[in-house]
Amino acid sequence: MWNLSFTPPQVIQARVLTRLPEAFRKPRRNDWADANKPGEEIASFLEGPTFDREGRLYVCDIPYGRIFRISADLEWTLVAQYDGWPNGTALHRDGSLWIADYRRGLLRLDVANGAHEPAVLLGHRNSESFKGVNDLTFDAHGCCYFTDQGQTGLHDPSGRVYRFSPSPSVEDRGGGRLELLVAGIPSPNGVVLGPTGRVLFIAVTRANQVWRCPILADGSVAKVGAFRTFFGTSGPDGMAVDVDHRLVVAHASLGGAFVLNARGEVTHFVKSPEGSTVTNVAYRPGTSRLVMTESETGTILEADLPGPGMTLFSHR
Repeated sequence: MWNLSFTPPQVIQARVLTRLPEAFRKPRRNDWADANKPGEEIASFLEGPTFDREGRLYVCDIPYGRIFRISADLEWTLVAQYDGWPNGTALHRDGSLWIADYRRGLLRLDVANGAHEPAVLLGHRNSESFKGVNDLTFDAHGCCYFTDQGQTGLHDPSGRVYRFSPSPSVEDRGGGRLELLVAGIPSPNGVVLGPTGRVLFIAVTRANQVWRCPILADGSVAKVGAFRTFFGTSGPDGMAVDVDHRLVVAHASLGGAFVLNARGEVTHFVKSPEGSTVTNVAYRPGTSRLVMTESETGTILEADLPGPGMTLFSHR
């Protein structure tokens, strides 16, 4: 006899941790706003939360090409501002910050040495420009997995996920091996690896799904399938994983983040007090405390979750 009972997810109320200071808010129209928020004046659109080994939080501001660092005392520092649209960030094992930039490709910012301008690591594939890279993560070998989303969707399912194995010297611009891992995706957005490093999860925004991609011993993927399907006017965005194989999925149109167990069942919903656009998530290292970017209001939220986040491969 099948057990068809349904247990509603437990709601976890997130709280405001900090907000973008007024000194950094100057609402105006720009190219990004005209394309994504027509007719609106935009002060910021925060994304890409990443912690360094000292527990400092980095976030990026897409429309103004800004990278901020937030200290344990919640002091905001403008680390870099450049001509680009930074969408995702990840800490490399050497302490540098890698950036998925929608306009410029895969970048590297040497934050340890005080650099203010990121260097281009990978601006195109062969002679073909990327559609618009979005998010990235590292595996145990230092390979970078990143999504190339652009304006793809169900009308144009041509998004891709790549794996970039850099040369021994990451200063070697474009050096290394670039592999097309998964193609034909209707809007690949967030990307994370599970705790074993043998499963890749892709947030497929316009299909309103999370895809599960087993990674085989030779590095290829097989039997890619839908792990969870959602609903709403937008879809899954940034993601994070905990030590018990739970997957946290930010959903840009539903005002929070879903917590999925290893079977893909929704066990919790982390609700934003702002009730607006939650785009990305990250665990504070060594804790069960989750931070979330509430992009449209320039707010960083936090919540206490059931288990601690997994130690990222780049932090090991």
